[in-house]
Amino acid sequence: MDAFDKHILTILQKDCTLSNSEIAEQIGLSTTPCWRRIQALEKSGVIRKRVALADPNKLNVGLSIFVMIKTNQHNPVWLDNFANIVAQFPEIVEAYRMSGEVDYLLRVVVPDMQAYDSFYKQLITQADFSDISSSFSMEEIKYTTALPIDYIK
Repeated sequence: MDAFDKHILTILQKDCTLSNSEIAEQIGLSTTPCWRRIQALEKSGVIRKRVALADPNKLNVGLSIFVMIKTNQHNPVWLDNFANIVAQFPEIVEAYRMSGEVDYLLRVVVPDMQAYDSFYKQLITQADFSDISSSFSMEEIKYTTALPIDYIK
C-alpha cells in the first residue's frame, strides 16, 4: 500500500459518495488508475463496504446506552447463542467480547428510557446472564467511523 492508496482511503472514509474523478483529482491521478486502486482495495478486503451514516437523532434513536454483560457460561454453545440473540436486536449497533471484569459490551441505541426498559426486558429473557449493568451516554464527544491509516505496513 503506497501513499496514493492511503490518500484514497482517507478520502473515502470521510465521504464515499465522491465520484472517481473527484477522488482522482484530489490525489493527483487520472481516473482509470484511481478506479483500479479503489477496486483493488475493495477486492483485497481493505475496504469492506461503503455505507451511508444516518443521524441517530433524525431516526429518533438518540439515546446511546453501553450495556455491560457478565455470564457464568464460557463455552462455544453459549457464545453462538448470544451472537444470534445480538443479531436479532436492531437496537444493538455494536457488540464486543471483552477481557477483564465484563464479558461482553453492547452499544444500544433507542429513543428514550421507556424504549430501553422494553429492550432490556426482552434481552434478559433470551440468555443466562449473571449480571447486566448499563451506562447512559450523556454527551457524544467524538464519534468517527474513519480508522487511522498511519499504522499500515
